[in-house]
Amino acid sequence: MLKNIFRFFLTLFTLCQITQAVAADPYPNRPIKLVIPYPAGGGTDSFARPLALQLSTRLGQSVVVENRGGAGGSIGMESVSRAPADGYTLLLALTPQLAVNGALYDKIPYDPIKSFSPVSLIAEAPYLLLVNPTLPVNTTKELLTLAKAENGKLTYASSGSGSGAHMAAELLISMTGIPMTHVPYKGGGPALSDVLAGHVKVLFAPAVSSLQYIQTGRLKALAITGDKRLSSLPNVPTIAESGVPGYDSTVWYAMLAPANTPREVVARINAELLQILKDPSFKSMMSLNGIEPIGSSPEGLTSYINKETIKWSKVIKSAGIKAD
Repeated sequence: MLKNIFRFFLTLFTLCQITQAVAADPYPNRPIKLVIPYPAGGGTDSFARPLALQLSTRLGQSVVVENRGGAGGSIGMESVSRAPADGYTLLLALTPQLAVNGALYDKIPYDPIKSFSPVSLIAEAPYLLLVNPTLPVNTTKELLTLAKAENGKLTYASSGSGSGAHMAAELLISMTGIPMTHVPYKGGGPALSDVLAGHVKVLFAPAVSSLQYIQTGRLKALAITGDKRLSSLPNVPTIAESGVPGYDSTVWYAMLAPANTPREVVARINAELLQILKDPSFKSMMSLNGIEPIGSSPEGLTSYINKETIKWSKVIKSAGIKAD
């Protein structure tokens, strides 16, 4: 009788231990989804997919990129905000979604801070101030002089209202008082095509999509929008160096998870990301595309989003920018 009771409790104890072990299975134990709030094939993919591959290797689970573009990124952002807070849905968002859309749109279906658990600031990339070679300018100063003489008739293209390229242009306009007219496109590809064809003369675009055209002479690079020159274009000055001191505009990438994701999960992802971003081979690969890996704490990302939101809200209000 006592033997049977002992065996019963021993079996019960063993089952409890097994159940606890299963429940405490370390994160991650299944594939992870990384949502990109842009259509497939864009410039964001050239950064997101190599990053996902590196993260897969370090976490020991597949990290599958899912592109969910539309509505200025709001469709992808909302989908992640409503996902389970378990670390198996992550988000790679950019400046527009986190620091611009709130001021640009009357209403967005997410809160950049409250709807997500911040993981890390990932990287930043400047835009290039580009012109069609038929435009008779070789420097930023000459472009501004021409734009002033044209009194608003000179047009510039961007990948859409509220895009990072649009914000870079409007910051320049607000700091110099020089008028140019915005021609928004539905994506960077169509904007680039029209500038190459000469229909619009000025363009703000990332290095990854424009470098080949600069090298072949189909586009002329006047300046970099960031605070330092690109290693791939060492002779192209920054806008600040070109007579607009204090000018600095980059598009930045950040990783987030749904709000209330467990701290230990966020900490694990953050730690792996920081190791990836320090890796010399990864940094070298990104620098060729004009992207600089950064890395931050989750708290650092929140502070950065708040600071950038203030900056771009002022630009949007000053320029009277409205969503298309």
